[in-house]
Amino acid sequence: MSKPKFTREEALAFHLEPSPGKWEVQATVPMTTQRDLSLAYSPGVAVPCEEIAKNPELAYDYTNKGNLVAVISNGTAVLGLGNLGALGSKPVMEGKSVLFKRFADVNSIDIELDTEDPDAFCQAVKLMGPTFGGINLEDIKAPECFIIEQRLKEEMDIPVFHDDQHGTAVICAAGLINALKISGKKIEDCKIVLNGAGAAGIACLELIKSMGARHENCIMCDTKGVIYQGRTEGMNQWKSAHAVKTELRTLEEAMVGADVFLGVSAKGAVTQEMVQGMADNPVIFAMANPDPEITPEEAHEVRPDAIVATGRSDYPNQVNNVLGFPYLFRGALDIHARAINDQMKIACAEALAELAREDVPDEVALAYGKNLSFGRDYIIPTPFDPRLIHRIPTAVARAGMDTGAARRPIIDMHAYEESLKSRMDPTANILRSINARARAAQARMIFAEGDDPRVLRAAVMYQRSGLGKALVVGRESDVKTKLEAAGLGDAVRELEIVNAANTRHLSTYKEFLYERLQRKGYDRQDIHRLAARDRHVFAALMLAHGHGDGLITGATRKSAHVLELINHVFDADAKNGAVGVTAVLNKGRIVLISDTLVHEWPDENDLATIAERCADVARHLGLDPRVAFVSFSTFGYPVSERAEKMHIAPKVLDKRGVDFEYEGEMTVDVALNTKAQEAYPFQRLSGPANILVVPARHSASISVKLMQEMAGATVIGPILAGIDNSIQICSTNSTANDILNMAVLAACKVG
Repeated sequence: MSKPKFTREEALAFHLEPSPGKWEVQATVPMTTQRDLSLAYSPGVAVPCEEIAKNPELAYDYTNKGNLVAVISNGTAVLGLGNLGALGSKPVMEGKSVLFKRFADVNSIDIELDTEDPDAFCQAVKLMGPTFGGINLEDIKAPECFIIEQRLKEEMDIPVFHDDQHGTAVICAAGLINALKISGKKIEDCKIVLNGAGAAGIACLELIKSMGARHENCIMCDTKGVIYQGRTEGMNQWKSAHAVKTELRTLEEAMVGADVFLGVSAKGAVTQEMVQGMADNPVIFAMANPDPEITPEEAHEVRPDAIVATGRSDYPNQVNNVLGFPYLFRGALDIHARAINDQMKIACAEALAELAREDVPDEVALAYGKNLSFGRDYIIPTPFDPRLIHRIPTAVARAGMDTGAARRPIIDMHAYEESLKSRMDPTANILRSINARARAAQARMIFAEGDDPRVLRAAVMYQRSGLGKALVVGRESDVKTKLEAAGLGDAVRELEIVNAANTRHLSTYKEFLYERLQRKGYDRQDIHRLAARDRHVFAALMLAHGHGDGLITGATRKSAHVLELINHVFDADAKNGAVGVTAVLNKGRIVLISDTLVHEWPDENDLATIAERCADVARHLGLDPRVAFVSFSTFGYPVSERAEKMHIAPKVLDKRGVDFEYEGEMTVDVALNTKAQEAYPFQRLSGPANILVVPARHSASISVKLMQEMAGATVIGPILAGIDNSIQICSTNSTANDILNMAVLAACKVG
């Protein structure tokens, strides 16, 4: 599988558009009328101010403190880039803030402090304490990071957590629990070697010792070799705490007979000879980024019995901090914790380890394109696992309550777990899952409109994201000029550019097309014009002959016209059961609306077919289909000839015996709102509908475009469903990103 690539220009454009940076602030209360303003600010705001002044605990009820974390850095150790300074670190801290939101719905603000003085840093953070429910320290160099964290923990009454230390330690501990389970060893009996005595290394060893590893069994090494009692060179108090009585002096010597190697050091620090000398079933966590101390291939070559984890996503067992910090803070915030203590970290590690031992949900297997099950190549859950949000914070919160860290313990843990399940935006998981499936599929994607700069940018992104091969229909000189104008001149060599003039298959294509159209009034000359001069038809012929796995078109011509052209090659019309389904994503909800492309005025049988096609698309997206046939009437009132077919369509499905929920006819509010559904106790939907089958194409189009313009909804589609080949038709106002999304759907064969 190829690694995703991107150019410097693409990375800069991502941070520049649609607006500079990666997050913005939105109000959660109405701010429209004079009364709203009076309540939000003066004089209404005085009331909660007085209450909080009397009882500071009420800040968690009347302000956003209880779900607000500060990501704070001075930029002295940014990623692998070194000391970039406070301002240079801002893009990373913004990124961390959006990860908090994305994975655990924790609001977060990045703060960059322009000082290398630990005293000044601590003073600044301490003074900001009242604002936040927790502090996440990030990218601060050692040893200052130890001094700063220790002092702030002592002086502040909210969790202070340095992720570079403890985030890595927690995930490492989770993997180690499972690796030792597989190798049948006990942590207290293991000989453990750690290489890299920086922030993460020291935190890993401390956490593992608090889980039962013996001090005398743990050997810490740095660039100067083993940290032994009596060593004076390159020492500090944090290293000294882990010095042991030993004759060993080098990493090579320490590795002989070791059960566990933990690396947070540098590429190539471990050799095959070192691995060869380890104990049976050795556990190797080579966590140096971006390149591990030793690759899994090199380790397995000499020790097939080794269990290997790295920090990289393109190898099994990724030690990824995103499995830890969002959920640790989620659990800590929800009990209004005073701190994140060792027991909470261990609870997080144990919950992660337990999750990896359980049956893996279908959507995770779907995302990875393979079945994952607990074993040597799966000892740590994947960031895709939808259970993380409700399993890990619950374990953290329990441990916080048991150890007295909670200001406000949770009474009903079951209700808390249920609330976490509904907290996350399901659309993000769906989009991530289809991206991962597309990456596993490695489809050859045909981009029909190679004369459009948006299409070319999407094709380059498709290929550089490691999704598969991009085949562009166009003229080489034209593609080259347009890519150069877009700052992507170097990409022309990466793409495969195809057209009628350079293919050896043109005569085969023409024979096939003549066979299809000879009795529809087309002569040989017409066929030549269609196959050799119309890129939509040419691209469809490529697909029909297996010279690509999917087709993207429609960015330059109206979709109805493009569909007509595609119908010359495929049976993609209403009578053959083709349907256009549009996914509308807004405020954490996803609703499919249909038919937005093919059927002008469907009858009740067509509507039933549309519902079936929609259910297929929903399942492809990882949704449980719930179909509502919508109208301006609900269950026969008001009576209208126009609504009659919506009333009959569910009866057609009754006869077909389908295996998904459906109901109708009903108004949109009844379909989407469980409160409104309660007025009709006989209705069969078990929750809000996620598929709306509408009476006609015009109502589908109006609904989608109204949501897009008025509500700012993300619209994906129309997704062409119900034909044998993977074809997706973009709209003419698509951005390069929209076109890429359609290519991802086509790669996954959605619909």
